[in-house]
Amino acid sequence: MTPLSLGFVGWFYALFSALVLALGALLVMSLHRSGELARRQLERSVVNDAALFGIWIFGLAGGVGVILMKPWGRDVLEFFCWTLLVLVLTSAGARLRALKRAADGPVNWFTAVAGAAVVVVPIVALCAATIVTLRSEAALAAFGGR
Repeated sequence: MTPLSLGFVGWFYALFSALVLALGALLVMSLHRSGELARRQLERSVVNDAALFGIWIFGLAGGVGVILMKPWGRDVLEFFCWTLLVLVLTSAGARLRALKRAADGPVNWFTAVAGAAVVVVPIVALCAATIVTLRSEAALAAFGGR
């Protein structure tokens, strides 16, 4: 696999993470304002929401660190990519398992797996390409040989 440009990697993760954080904040604010039931649901998921915000902050910090060519930026962004890989794969598996449990009759597994793959495959490919890039000789040299 050919490494990506470090500039692209840094800017992509910085901008995409900032967008996800902004959309998440807007979603939380709109749910908070939409009524009592929505506020109770928010209260029940506060730990999960805080963890997701924290993970995306790692993505933002790692992207900025790569843009600024800080040695810690590589480590933070790689950690974010590994975390995102685990979350995406476990989430897809949990959704497929929930589909199996909820189904009364036969499940169209081809459609279910294809639907999950549409989300999972691009994220896995991008994270894998990012990890390869961050571990490449060019990246090591650019970040001071570490």
